[in-house]
Amino acid sequence: MVTQIEILLLAIVQGLTEWLPVSSSGHLVIMQKILDLDLPLTYSVILHFGTLIVVITVFRKDVKEILKALFKGNLETAEGKLAIFITIGSIPIAVSGFLLYDFFKSLFSNLLVVGLALLIMGCVLFFSEKNMGNRKMDVRDSLVIGFAQALTIVPGISRSGLTVATGLLRKIDKDTAFRYSFLLSVPAILGATLIELKDFTMGNEDLFLMFLGAITSMIVGYASLKFLQKIVMNKKIHLFAYYCWAVGITIILSIVIL
Repeated sequence: MVTQIEILLLAIVQGLTEWLPVSSSGHLVIMQKILDLDLPLTYSVILHFGTLIVVITVFRKDVKEILKALFKGNLETAEGKLAIFITIGSIPIAVSGFLLYDFFKSLFSNLLVVGLALLIMGCVLFFSEKNMGNRKMDVRDSLVIGFAQALTIVPGISRSGLTVATGLLRKIDKDTAFRYSFLLSVPAILGATLIELKDFTMGNEDLFLMFLGAITSMIVGYASLKFLQKIVMNKKIHLFAYYCWAVGITIILSIVIL
């Protein structure tokens, strides 16, 4: 049975790490190992729902304009092109999630995978700002970033970190790279939530705990998303590389020693 303290800790970790470039899935694996807890699917769905609400709230104007462009068929406008880019960028993760769902799911109990993935994530973040540019985004960029997002199903690989870093490595201007990364997350998180919902059952879960988890992940997630935006705009995202390396090395050493 999940306690109030446990759901609070997991919701805080989810809210912080969903947007900061350090991998929420990896940290949830670590936290569940520390707490000796197998989080029921119900709570996982609720925590993801909370973070989905955050990104839609922060980018509500973009989401509204994109939907208007789609309904009106104005695909030549900036918002219309962005809708096309999001659609194209969502294909890789949809295909990989559908074909390799069981394989990726099996990785969520493997701490060694999390440790190695965090080391790789750190390297990507470290080099992402070395050759930044100011280029406009095109269809090829959307597909490359989409493939990067598909890799983030692996626990330890940060979705926000890898997609933003990939955009920066392709010399896309940092504002566009940031916006596209998080708008691209909307269908990805929604899709993942719908997949989890197929096995969703209320059971005996405490509605108060579910509400507490959702609200906590939303509040913390909003703050972490705004914080990451400042980090990216100030060209400081590479600093998270040191954190990823430290946690990754700690995990691997703990496995080897213990």
